[in-house]
Amino acid sequence: MKKRLLFLLLLACSLTLRAEPPVVETEAAAYAKTLKKLTDVMVNDVTGPCASARYYAYANLAAYELLYQQKRPANYVPFGGLLRSYPAFTGQPDAQIDARFGSLYALLRMGEDLLPSGYTLEKDRLALVKEAKNRFRLTDARIQATRAYADTLVKKLVRYAAQDGYIKTSGYLRFTPTNEPGYWQPTPPAYSEAYEPHWPRLRPFLLDSASQFRPLPMVKYDEKTGSPFFQLAKEVYDTTRALTDQQRHIANFWDCNPFFLNQKGHVSFGTKKITPGGHWMGITSIVCLQRNLSLAETVRWHTLVGLTMADAFISCWEEKYHSNRIRPETFINQHLDRDWRPMLQTPPFPEYTSGHSVMSAAIATVLTTLAGGPVTYTDTVELEFGIPARSFRSFEQAASEAAVSRLYGGIHFRDSIENGVAQGKQIGRFFIQKMKIK
Repeated sequence: MKKRLLFLLLLACSLTLRAEPPVVETEAAAYAKTLKKLTDVMVNDVTGPCASARYYAYANLAAYELLYQQKRPANYVPFGGLLRSYPAFTGQPDAQIDARFGSLYALLRMGEDLLPSGYTLEKDRLALVKEAKNRFRLTDARIQATRAYADTLVKKLVRYAAQDGYIKTSGYLRFTPTNEPGYWQPTPPAYSEAYEPHWPRLRPFLLDSASQFRPLPMVKYDEKTGSPFFQLAKEVYDTTRALTDQQRHIANFWDCNPFFLNQKGHVSFGTKKITPGGHWMGITSIVCLQRNLSLAETVRWHTLVGLTMADAFISCWEEKYHSNRIRPETFINQHLDRDWRPMLQTPPFPEYTSGHSVMSAAIATVLTTLAGGPVTYTDTVELEFGIPARSFRSFEQAASEAAVSRLYGGIHFRDSIENGVAQGKQIGRFFIQKMKIK
């Protein structure tokens, strides 16, 4: 009996020695996980694409600024005098302030103060404070000093955000659709009013103006059979009627519609999903973890992506409401097939240029430079929404697929996609040059 007990004891010790060591969360993973909490709040709030890009920009900016002020990491540039109307931050690095804890705390605090349901992040912020003591082994004095510094920094950035013109947009006159041929009209199933028609009035972060990178002129509206515009519409109609399984997957993968209206008989209900900006933030996190980047570089990548997408949406929305172009669904129903519906729901704003095309191309251009070239990765962002992952050889390939997905989805014309990509690449190159990204 004693021999058997001794054998079992030795066996247990052997298994313990051979057990895999616990997985230690990297700093990049901790930041990505914290940022995902903000994304989840935006999904729950049904935050639109423009607003989510703005929130991502400011939230990541808080973490970046804290790290810059306290650590001066390599490759960081001061944003004072670079970003438009950016506030001055004074003071010297303080050894009492923990940059690792502080950057995560500032990220959550900024989301808490900016997002409509940001108050729900309080529990995560308080859990982070507890973790700082138990896991990071910070003293109460260091935790208090870091919190006080981060709170002060965030308050200054919240005031900066409040001056960008966003608050005023709710007080402007509502957008009234034009009843003339060729102009945007509300579309089924909800026939919603125009989304963020005054977004171009917001202060860009880096662009000189919202109209700095207007795209090439769109194809002129023409109802005649065989005209260039009619052919654009015919391409959308023909393509969507013969989609392959692969094309359907691509359209669904890049749909990123924050609110899909489902209709079952007389019952209507909404499905919430991630925004285009949230998808690209997820991609950024995936690659940061894949490359095992430091906390400083992880914050830098997310911040530059956030600022780029925010200005890309301002630029794109300036053109959308400048050209005020009709959607494929409206034209096709009027002139080709009144019963036709696109695979994806048409979003409630003018067609030209494609927001996915502009924003994706801008971000892919910046990310490629940050990474030093093409990066192979698997995009698992949409798994939580029931859509299988896709693998890519580069950010540019992903951006090109995101762009053409809007043709497969039946919600954009070809020139809107291609000229939108060109517009986005211009914005991306401008950011690289101004930010001295390398």
